[in-house]
Amino acid sequence: MQAVITGVGAWTPEHVVTNEELVDSYNAYATRYNADNAAAIESGEAIEKALSSAEFIEKASGIKRRYAYVKDGILDIDCMHPRINRRADEELSHQAEMALHAAKLAMKNAQVTALDIDLVIVSCAYTQRSYPAIAIEVQHALGIEGSGFDMLVACSAATFAIHRGVDAIVAGSAKGVLLINPELTSPQVNYCDRDSHFIFGDVATAVVLQGEDNVRSDDAWKILGTKALTLFSNNIRSNFGYVARAEGGDAFAEDRLFHQNGRKVFKEVCPMAVDHLQQQVGQVGVAVAEVRRWWLHQANINMNQLITRKLLGGDPHPDTSPIVLDEFANTASAGSIIAFALHHADLQSGDYGVICSFGAGYSIGSLVVQKL
Repeated sequence: MQAVITGVGAWTPEHVVTNEELVDSYNAYATRYNADNAAAIESGEAIEKALSSAEFIEKASGIKRRYAYVKDGILDIDCMHPRINRRADEELSHQAEMALHAAKLAMKNAQVTALDIDLVIVSCAYTQRSYPAIAIEVQHALGIEGSGFDMLVACSAATFAIHRGVDAIVAGSAKGVLLINPELTSPQVNYCDRDSHFIFGDVATAVVLQGEDNVRSDDAWKILGTKALTLFSNNIRSNFGYVARAEGGDAFAEDRLFHQNGRKVFKEVCPMAVDHLQQQVGQVGVAVAEVRRWWLHQANINMNQLITRKLLGGDPHPDTSPIVLDEFANTASAGSIIAFALHHADLQSGDYGVICSFGAGYSIGSLVVQKL
């Protein structure tokens, strides 16, 4: 049985945070911090916080704005994180709410109902709890009979989940798979850090997979092959977890939030991604030049441009490798799915495309698709 993408959905929260808003907030925080710690900075016991600018952010990343599930608190220099109200156990969780928005869009696009789905996978960089699985909560809310589970593979979570969905379709263990990426990243952002406070945004994406015999959608993509690679690295890390309380100290200290060595990531991941993608398309018998569109992970515009340039041997073009960073920022695993959702309608039957993610782990996941 051939696995086919029959639907995709991308949902964005109503709140937007611009670079200018973030910079104003961060600079006010940094100025107060430097004043309050002037003596320690002078003695070398503390490091002065450098100020930022909207121009610096855009040049470093290509980001101009991002969506936030909850904006309240992010720009408050006495808070510097979103204030997300805690819901009772009997209420729908915040991440399940995000997931449902995207799931319904993808299911509508695929022209399917709950009766056509028997496996739900929620795969993202962070889940708001360990159990019960967000996927099972979403499955229940949608009235889907079957099973569900959560996956965490950082920025490659979406593509790795699609791989598992393909395996289930091909093996015959599922007739329809709903893969959802509710990327609620803002709680893990260190808004007090100049080099990372602007990177992430919140969003939810979803994909429906079915066997080729069950396709009703006019917007279907045959999956020709999948490829995954992981290589351990500490260069992108978050140390927050359920043992934080037992370890003592500040459970929300800087090392417990997202942090990275950006220069090493750039230097090491770009050649890995180029080599991975060249191998991937070759393994399914497609030449790099035959690929009509590359929907790449949206982490940093300079990374995307370098990878595309190395792959194609020339300057990147938005038509070949669309960028959504300016509006969405880095949305962890959802980035390549957003790019696919927003930039595929113009392709014709028979066109080839590649969806690829790369991120913490290191992890790289990709799939070659062809428009039916």
